[in-house]
Order: sequence, then C-alpha cells, then structure tokens
Amino acid sequence: MYAKLVLRNVRRSVKDYLVYIVTMTICVMLFYSFLSISSSYYQPDIGSEYNYTILSDGMKAAVCAVTLILLFLIRFVNHYMLRRRQKEFAVESVMGMEQKTIGRLFFAETFVMGMISIVIGIFLGVFCSQFITAMLLTSYGKSYELSWTLFPDTVLLTVCFFVLSFAAVGLFNTRIIRKTKIIDMLAADRENDSELKKRRWIAVPVVLFELFAIWMLAAGVQKIRFYYDSRFAVPVRIMFWGNIVCPAITLFLTVLWLLRKKKGGFSGLVCGLLVCSVLCAGAAAGVPVLIHRYALPMGSGTTNQYLLFILADLIFSICSLIYLAGSFFTVWKEASPEHRYKGENLFFFGQITSKLSTTSKTMTLISVTLVLAVFLFVAAPILTGWASGYLDMRSVYDVQIFTGYNDVYDEENLPRDDYEIITDCLAEHGIDIEHDCIFDLYLPEKKDFHRRVKYDFPVAAISLSDYNRIREMLGYEPVSLAENEFTTQWKMVAAAEERDSFLAGHTCVVTDAGELTLSREPYFEETIGETVYNSYTDVLYVFPDRVCEKLLPVMRNRYITVSETIPYESALELERAFSEEYPEAADTGVSYGIRLRTLQVNSTKAGNFVLQASMLYGAVVLMVICLTVLSLQQLLDADKYRYRFSVLRKMGVEEQRIGKLVLKQLGVWFGLPILVAIIVSIVVIGYFVQTISAEISAYIGLGALMWQMGMTVGILVLLLICYFISTWILFKRSIS
Repeated sequence: MYAKLVLRNVRRSVKDYLVYIVTMTICVMLFYSFLSISSSYYQPDIGSEYNYTILSDGMKAAVCAVTLILLFLIRFVNHYMLRRRQKEFAVESVMGMEQKTIGRLFFAETFVMGMISIVIGIFLGVFCSQFITAMLLTSYGKSYELSWTLFPDTVLLTVCFFVLSFAAVGLFNTRIIRKTKIIDMLAADRENDSELKKRRWIAVPVVLFELFAIWMLAAGVQKIRFYYDSRFAVPVRIMFWGNIVCPAITLFLTVLWLLRKKKGGFSGLVCGLLVCSVLCAGAAAGVPVLIHRYALPMGSGTTNQYLLFILADLIFSICSLIYLAGSFFTVWKEASPEHRYKGENLFFFGQITSKLSTTSKTMTLISVTLVLAVFLFVAAPILTGWASGYLDMRSVYDVQIFTGYNDVYDEENLPRDDYEIITDCLAEHGIDIEHDCIFDLYLPEKKDFHRRVKYDFPVAAISLSDYNRIREMLGYEPVSLAENEFTTQWKMVAAAEERDSFLAGHTCVVTDAGELTLSREPYFEETIGETVYNSYTDVLYVFPDRVCEKLLPVMRNRYITVSETIPYESALELERAFSEEYPEAADTGVSYGIRLRTLQVNSTKAGNFVLQASMLYGAVVLMVICLTVLSLQQLLDADKYRYRFSVLRKMGVEEQRIGKLVLKQLGVWFGLPILVAIIVSIVVIGYFVQTISAEISAYIGLGALMWQMGMTVGILVLLLICYFISTWILFKRSIS
C-alpha cells in the first residue's frame, strides 16, 4: 500500500519538482564526467613520457572536494520540497496517518526522485565525459577519438556519494516532519516573513567593514612611517596617503552619523559607506600594482594584506547594493506617482519591495557566489595558459643543468664540472644526444662577485660563441658583434618600458676587459630558457669571446637536446643519479639543479589539467547552486502569491498582462543579483588581468583571453536562460 502511495506521489509531483530533478541530474552528470578520467579502467594513450597516475589521483581528490558543496544544494532543494508539501502532510496527519510514517513516505519519494536523477545523470555523464576526455588529450597534444565506455568504479563512487547524501538529508527531513505541529503545517503557506528580523543582517557587514577600515588606517600609518620617502614618484606618494585618507573618511562619516543622532536613517549611512568602500578599494588596489612597478621593498605580506582589504571592500559593496535596492524601488515609487499608478505597477512595486526586505541576505550571498564562479571561469584558463606558456620557456631543452653562486664566498669553490654523469646515463638508456652545449656565465666586473642584494644582483654575461651555439640548438639565426660591442638577451615577461629604460641607461658597459658600447641590434627576445639569467634579473649581456676570457666565470651550465623524447622512468632515474652526485646545496656553497623536459611537462600538464578542470567544475556547480536557489525561492513564493494573482484576475486583468507582470517580477529577482555580480566581476577581472598583463601578453595572448571570456559569458547566459524559462513556466502554472 505504502509503495503504491509513494509511486503515485512521485508521478504526480514530477512536474512540480522538475527543477529539483533537472538540478540533481546536472550535478550527477558533472560529477561522473569529471571523475571518469580518474577511473582505474581509463587508460588514455598519452605516451610513455607521461605518468597518468599523478593526474588521476589529483583529479579524484579535487572533484570529491568540490562536490562536497553539493550537500548544501541537496539540503536546500529538499527543504523547498518539504515546505511545499507541508499542507498535504497536515491533511494526512488529520486523517490518522502517523507523522513518523509521513516522514518515511516523503523520504521514499525524494529518494526515488534522486535515484531517477542518478540514472539519467550517469547516462548523460557518459556523453559529457567525452568533452572532458577531449580536453585532456588536447592538453597532452594527442588526437581524440570517441569511445562510449561506462566505468564501473566511477559509477559506484557516483551512486555511493549521492545515495549517502540523499539518505542523510532525507533522515533529517523525516525528523523535522515528526516534530512539526499539525497547526504549523496547515498555516505554512500563509506564513509571513518578519521584515524587521530579516533587515538586521546588514548591521554585521557594516560593523565588519568599520573594523577593516580601522585596520586599514593603522596599516597605512605603519607603512608611511617605515617606508615613505618624499623622493618617491607621485603615484607612489598618492598611494601612501590614499590608504590613510580613505579609511579615515569612512570612520569620520560613521562618527558624524552617530553624533547627528542617526540623521538620514540607516540607509543613508549604508549609502555613504558604499561610496567609501569604492574609494578604499581603489586606494588598496594601487598597492600591489605600484609595489611591482616601482620595486618597493614592502614584501609579499603587504601585498596579501591589501588584497584582503580589496576583498572586504568588494563584499561590502555587494551587500550595500543589494540592501539599498529596496530603498531605490521605494524612492522610485514615491517620487513618480504617474508611473506608480500606471497599469499594474502598484502591484508590481508591492511585490518587489515586500520581498527585497526579507530576501536581501540570500540575494547578497548569491551575488558573492556568482562573482566567485565567474572569476573561477575566467581565471582557470588564464592560470593554466600562464603555466603552459611558462613551461615553454622553462623546458626548451630536454636536459638543463644549471648552477647558482649565491652562497659561494670563495672563488676557488665556483663550479667547473662538465657533468659527464649525464652523458653516461643517456648512453645507458640508448638515448642519442643531438645538441650539447657546456658554457660559463660571467660577471662584467670581478668586484660584483660579493654583490648579493635581492633584486640587485649583477647582470651576468655570456660569450658570443656560446650564445650562438644555444641559438643554433633552438633554430635561431646567429648574432654578430663588432670587437668592442655588446648586445642583450631579454626574458619574454620583461616589460617594454623596463627594457627601454635599462638600455637607455646602459649604452656603455664597463668590464674588467675594457668598456663596451651597445650594438645596433641592442636586444633579442627569443626564448632560450630561464636558467641562463642571473638571480632576480631579466636580462643577459652578450660579450665578444675575447672579453669573456678576462672575466670571472661564476656559473657553469649544460644544455642538451636529444633525438627522441626521454621516457618518464628514464627521466626519473636520470634526475635521481644527478641529485646524488650534485646535491641541491653542496658543501662548497654551489647550488646545482637539473630540469628534464619529460618531468617538467608531465607534472605541469597534469597539474594544469587538474587545476583547470576543478576550477571549471567548481564554477559550474556554484552557478547551478545560485540559479537553483533563485528559481526555487520564486517557486516557493508562487504558492503564497496565488491568492494575490487571483484577485487581479477578478479585477479583470487579462492573462497576457499577468504573464508580463510575472516576467517583470522574475526579471528583477534574477536580474538584480546577477547584474550586481557582473558589475563586480568586471572590476575584479579587469584588475586581475591588468595586474598580470605582462604574463598574459607573453604566455597567452589577448585573442585567446577574449575567446575564453566569451565562453564564460556564453555558459552563464545558457544556464540563466534554462533556469529562467523553467522558473517562468512553473511559476505561471503555480498561480493559475
């Protein structure tokens, strides 16, 4: 009997709970598709130079960690279903059914719906996993072929996770039904939200923002006390004083509002603090940028501190904008009588203002979460593109051996080895050497040997013949110099302004072999690896061979390219053998290092894919959560508003105009948090892109970045359209 009742309720409730089923299906689909590539049955053909275990283990941990936030979504959706059915539960209780039995029946219904979602989600996940596989193989430079495979261990993990989640939430709902009074169930759909109680939440962000303002003021005073110098450039001086003046204005405004006995109301204070938060965010945003541009000695701790201030200012701005939206609609209604009484606008304003005061906290959380989701979408390809481009700069050779003299204080301890152990190891594994270059890096003047100040190390020099041998290895044209000339080699990330400024101040270089003048070809920017530069420098001098013969060699490197890719296991053995012979920190003070393209590419590609996949997965999950909450919140209110819309019908309002009214109302509920999130996201992403513009230009390219942002907008718009249309249809059905 009970089984028939459960099945009947499931069939009857499918349309009402369509959003729940769709949301759970999407979550299961995403979980299975992203987790499928970590299956023990999944064996992609990526070549012997890669170790797939690193990617598989990392992917499994990342997906499971991100998926934990789905517990919130499952709990919220079940709570919506519980509130929607409370009147029905009350009727069943009055008819004599025990509340414990009602709770079990409800648990069975939701569990059946959940199982339906799991089955459909896994089926769709098989198709969706093809896109994940394509993304994986593309990142490894391999061709992609369709393969429709169901992985048993991934299916088991998916079923176990969601079944346990449904069971935990279902038992909690059963307990709620058992303890809820029948009279409360009957009155649930007529329950009104308490406006005063709900509006108090904004006081917490205000207090926290004031505390951050005090902290920011104290930090600004401390920084100006220890670091300020009147000789700084004008932007730096403005930065120092701005981070004192802006938080001081914030605190002064609050004190003035209290002294005037809260004149203007709390909304007036929030409006003023909103302006102050924008000013404070602008002042704080200048700190990381100017520290990097002017090489200010303030450390990474200061950068992290002011990034925290920016985050606090942005979150408070979102809270303020959502909170003040209700006041905006009220002022608009009161200031425009001709618009207020036009058509059904009076009813529309009443609907909006009555709910904004009680749901502003939820909408604020949604906006903050959407900002995070959009940032994850945009940051994922930027960070992985940055890492991939940086990999191309680091791994231009199959084997790189490099040294450092930072801890060497006696010249006789400087490295002079040829690292023959590498030649022997490659021969043992039958790997043929194609190009081999052993070279020294010199100091222009011997007196700079003890110059070890961070960010002020001397620029190293390389002989012209060694430089041309490296260029030949990489397929570049050779360089020629006159007898007393020199040129420079620059990293790709070096800014054009920095390069031009350096060359303008170094048209001549004094060396122990005499003075050299800058060549007509003053610089080259082709990628030749990172280990050829001295510590904390982005430039390398290229001197004639006769000059380098009289200079002090401080580093000895060796670059090798081979005829075929070194297998992963062979690369591990080669690295192990070198590290045993040449430790990272030798007793003489010399630091030895080895980079093998196979190991670098393997770890970087695996890490990049795990990072990108987990960030994209997390972004989609967060977007689904936000849009689901917005949708279910409106569908829950639709039951309360059924009587109000029935009054409009009795007054003669046509169904077409009621449909437009519903469309306007949903447009506000969906549009307000999304619009605020888009505005803040544009600011955050713009600042992020501007901060790493040099890396984007060097490693990614503006065209690729714009394409990635377009993909983000497309996914957000697609999800928004699906949820908005579904909510509109179900809302109209609920009030009919």
